[in-house]
Amino acid sequence: MTQGITRDDLRDGTTNGVRAGAGEPVTYDVLGIGFGPSNLALAIALSEHNEDSDSPVTARFLERQPRFGWHRGMLLEEATMQVSFLKDLVTMRRPTSEFSFLNYLHDNGRLVDFINHKTLFPLRVEFHDYLEWCAAKLPGMVSYDTSVTGLSVIRDGEDVRCVEVHTDAGSYRARHVVFGTGLVPNLPSGIAESPRVWHNRDLRGRVESLAGTEPKRFVVIGAGQSGAEVTAYLHDQFPGAEVCAVFARYGYSPSDDSPFANRIFDPDAVDAFYDAPETVKNRLLDYHGNTNYSAVDLELIEDLYRRMYQERVLGKQRLRVCNLAEAQGVHETEDGVRVTIRSLVTGEHTELEADAVVYATGYRPADPSPLLGELEPYCARDEQDRLRVERDYRLRTTPRVRAGLYLQGGTEHTHGITSSLLSNTAVRVGEIRDSLLAALSREPAKASGR
Repeated sequence: MTQGITRDDLRDGTTNGVRAGAGEPVTYDVLGIGFGPSNLALAIALSEHNEDSDSPVTARFLERQPRFGWHRGMLLEEATMQVSFLKDLVTMRRPTSEFSFLNYLHDNGRLVDFINHKTLFPLRVEFHDYLEWCAAKLPGMVSYDTSVTGLSVIRDGEDVRCVEVHTDAGSYRARHVVFGTGLVPNLPSGIAESPRVWHNRDLRGRVESLAGTEPKRFVVIGAGQSGAEVTAYLHDQFPGAEVCAVFARYGYSPSDDSPFANRIFDPDAVDAFYDAPETVKNRLLDYHGNTNYSAVDLELIEDLYRRMYQERVLGKQRLRVCNLAEAQGVHETEDGVRVTIRSLVTGEHTELEADAVVYATGYRPADPSPLLGELEPYCARDEQDRLRVERDYRLRTTPRVRAGLYLQGGTEHTHGITSSLLSNTAVRVGEIRDSLLAALSREPAKASGR
């Protein structure tokens, strides 16, 4: 072990970073881009390795947000997780980890109360607090308010053994880079966000800006879990406003969380998916899309239907559902938004005047290609121009690139539906950590202790 390094130093991952020369950036073994749940889980896995090993790994994570945050705009008070608390950042990989959700509950004096609650699904605000609790235990491993602008190549002869990561606050060098850049809001073509047109990602902040006003109507576009949650939330928050849900389906479809269907999220399912032919991959995604995409918890569906029916009985209809329909035009006016709704059955157009339109139209993986910079030409792509990814989540590159480039997210086409979900995070980061350790053990600098 390096002289003068404490156990806390190893956990923080701040030690052992090597300067290549005067004025040159620190070189880390691992540099993570983004610090959401996936890279937070990787930071934990690396810190636990450092506690147990005489060969510590130096790591740094770069996050553009000023502090840890995960879908803050959808931290609605009554919303619960759709995944078991046992699928936290560590338990599936290391059940005895001090970073478990159960230890978080114990640390906060709520373990007995949670057990008595008899649920597998904590409040979303509580799980977010758990994530913040984990991040706060690793302060030395992350630089917040730091945006990555691109990567460049550092050559060792003909080989690329190191990568320079450029940010708005300077540069870092790394032997391996892990992309955990999360998801970006998906908006229909031609739709731009504005003070009256939102993606549900920003829901809470936008609603807070309406404090003291009396909106008359909201239009919510989307038939998935987020669309249903937004509809219920606006209906609760603004008792004087009409909330109109617009979607192409006949009704909200329930998510399939039955035991056999949930096996699509098992760690072993990743192996099966990765090895399957492309045609089988596509069939599996089609078969099991309703475990995650455009699907709603049955309890919430029943709650919305109960509200709508009750209002019909009372003759005070505030919750409206425009099914088999699409929003064909959204035009901002001087004091609102005019939404043109087209019936998919008759083709008839209806115009609604609204105070705001909320698009609950999902997310798409952040494309790492723009950040790859000089590394992009070295990365292999398939027939559909998608990045090729090895089973250990490492990008397939030309042989001369010794530096590893790993993806957390954006691997649904190779690894299946768990690509960006919490369900397999703990196991996935364990696999990435083991791959990183194996690669570092083969490097001359690592073997000689630098």
